[in-house]
Amino acid sequence: MKRIILILSIFALIIITSLIKNSTKKIEDKIFVINENNKLLKGDLGDLLLEYNYLSSPEKLIQYQSQYFESDLVQIDITKIKKITVVDNQLIITDFTDNLKNNE
Repeated sequence: MKRIILILSIFALIIITSLIKNSTKKIEDKIFVINENNKLLKGDLGDLLLEYNYLSSPEKLIQYQSQYFESDLVQIDITKIKKITVVDNQLIITDFTDNLKNNE
């Protein structure tokens, strides 16, 4: 009788161990996928922060303008920019700044 109980106990421990190993393997796979996605997002964040903080600063844009475009770029007043839309085959011209005020 003791032998049967011992064999059943060992068999139960083997089954429980395999179930636990399978569940932990699935959890490890999920953690790996999340970490890989996190690495990609951190890389994108680093690129975007670099662009935002360094490349898009007004000083850098003025420097790039003088370095690469020389006199090709001209500064204009934003109030002079117009928006052209087509409604029912008719052109409608509105001020761009009016559109910005309406969107806020």
